[in-house]
Amino acid sequence: QVQLVESGGGLVQAGGSLRLSCAASGSIFNINTMGWYRQAPGKQRELVAAMPTGGITNYADSVKGRFTISRDNAKITVYLQMNSLKPEDTAVYYCNVETGLTAISRRIWWGQGTQVTVSS
Repeated sequence: QVQLVESGGGLVQAGGSLRLSCAASGSIFNINTMGWYRQAPGKQRELVAAMPTGGITNYADSVKGRFTISRDNAKITVYLQMNSLKPEDTAVYYCNVETGLTAISRRIWWGQGTQVTVSS
């Protein structure tokens, strides 16, 4: 079983910064991608940033230049540094990990979510 534990959310004023962390534990092997999604009230969950193993990092247009994703493979942890936060960044942020070398073995794991609230 795989567990993803997120931390670092909270309340911040517009223009401020937060750093989210997501630590994976359990029987986790062959990680393809680690990333972050978010879901605001009344909206669909959307990709924020994804970091494939050995691949090119992908960011949502709305966060480019403000957010930075990084990974510590030894700790199996992914981070999201969020700067210049805006009220529209308010959402529940979910850690996402994809594992598996083949289509059959591919699995998607989700964290429990952490609330980020940006006040104006």
